[in-house]
Amino acid sequence: MAREEISRQFDVIEDKVEKLIELCKSLEAKNFEFKNKIEGLEQELRERHEAEKVYSEQKDLIRGKIDSLLEKLSMFTDSESP
Repeated sequence: MAREEISRQFDVIEDKVEKLIELCKSLEAKNFEFKNKIEGLEQELRERHEAEKVYSEQKDLIRGKIDSLLEKLSMFTDSESP
């Protein structure tokens, strides 16, 4: 009887170990997916940051050109005033 009980307990332990191994494999797969997702999001963030930088530079360039044109226009109108 004791051998049967010990054998049954080993079977239970073996089942639990197999379930734990399956869970670990599943979690490793999820972890891999999340790492890939993070890398993708970080790349997207870098690209957006670069696009924002380019936009800001373009905006500053346009602002500078507009200010220059307004200054020329102001100088033109001031020189024509009596």
